[in-house]
Amino acid sequence: MTTALRRLRNYIDGEFRDAADGRTTEVVNPATGEPYATAPLSGAADVDAAMAAAEAAFPAWRDLIPAERQKVLLKVADRFEERAEELIAAESENCGKPIALVRSEEIPPMVDQIRFFAGAARMLEGRSAGEYMDGFTSIIRREPVGVCAQVAPWNYPMMMAVWKFAPALAAGNTVVIKPSDTTPASTVLIADIIGSVLDELGHSRGVFNVICGDRETGRLMVEHKVPAMASITGSVRAGMQVAESASKDLKRVHLELGGKAPVVVFEDTDIAKAVEDISVAGYFNAGQDCTAATRVLVHESIHDEFVAALAKAASETKTGAVDDEDVLYGPLNNANQLKQVKGFIERLPAHAKIEAGGEQVGEKGYFFAPTVVSGLKQDDEIVQHEVFGPVITVQSFSDEKQAVQWANGVEYALASSVWTKDHARAMRMSKSLDFGCVWINTHIPLVAEMPHGGFKKSGYGKDLSSYGFDDYTRIKHVMTSLDG
Repeated sequence: MTTALRRLRNYIDGEFRDAADGRTTEVVNPATGEPYATAPLSGAADVDAAMAAAEAAFPAWRDLIPAERQKVLLKVADRFEERAEELIAAESENCGKPIALVRSEEIPPMVDQIRFFAGAARMLEGRSAGEYMDGFTSIIRREPVGVCAQVAPWNYPMMMAVWKFAPALAAGNTVVIKPSDTTPASTVLIADIIGSVLDELGHSRGVFNVICGDRETGRLMVEHKVPAMASITGSVRAGMQVAESASKDLKRVHLELGGKAPVVVFEDTDIAKAVEDISVAGYFNAGQDCTAATRVLVHESIHDEFVAALAKAASETKTGAVDDEDVLYGPLNNANQLKQVKGFIERLPAHAKIEAGGEQVGEKGYFFAPTVVSGLKQDDEIVQHEVFGPVITVQSFSDEKQAVQWANGVEYALASSVWTKDHARAMRMSKSLDFGCVWINTHIPLVAEMPHGGFKKSGYGKDLSSYGFDDYTRIKHVMTSLDG
């Protein structure tokens, strides 16, 4: 006897719809490896319909006073709290995430972030008016860019959707968002929440639309003539493809891509405290985080002690079922990601040593053991490329200059951390590290008020903060004659 799969649908102009041509794809629970739902495999007709809805809704949404957009977002935040258990269940099934951690680590910051951008809606600041030429006054208008095509990733489907729709809507834009084809469930639920709020407050539900589909669907969205901006959180390859596609009609592009965060540990560090924090920051969400503490550079004088302590911490870290409150993380998101992580371990050079983990866990699902690999060199594949799994690598450095050189010696530049009791050294390192974020004696905390975004192949544009809000606006100069 087989269980019927749940049917997910697109959300376009306030209606839940199947794909126009009826195509679907199966959605798999990574904790079991079994399908639990079907979702539309949207094509050109579906993208056209969503873009038309967003385009039609834009003028009225743009012209609202900011306080009215704020009311919508504040009510959305309230509704997230009211329907938290539904969101938690959807995200846990989406990703195989431990239920307790989604409840404690994702719902509260998402609600806070929506409320932050609700406040930002009323802070559309520009330079003060002034006379820069005799007889003329200049003013600055900050305006929404228009319809935004947004593509969210599979590692944090709910939270990354929030990071995209909240600033876009707050600034007066309308949205068409596509979740990953492996994790559409929570985004479809978000559409129900936002749509109901828009309806209750008398606004067009075309302000927010969700399209399910694959890479081809995303390509159709980015290349569509309607959006003024394309925003993606994903791989470097996907970001390059989006930038290339968007260049054909000069769309704005907002990219948050991969990471390979260096964690620089100096000899004066409290090893026990550093290991405790770094292991959590490396293994949380199965290491599927662009800011994860995956690449440790430790001073040679404490290398052996640090590695032994980190390996012990890894052996004590649990992965497992969604309802087990003792686990730190769940499975990798999909079979391809499991294969990728295994591949990095299988291709390790002879000089590398697996200190802990290194293997798949369990007979079903895509679980992988918390892993520590030492003995690595700067040009090794696993040091240079993003694993996106619960794998922490360790290298030994001799001095500050070498630490900076190796830390910066990758193509990514999203996040980093420095561990030392020496304030002057911490300040030197924070200046020298070529990353969008530098944490000192911590790794991975984020707040809505501070920007998140990188350099180099980690992309450009900021999420969160007033900087992230600004990315969804355009600046217009208005000059008026003072003569009659």
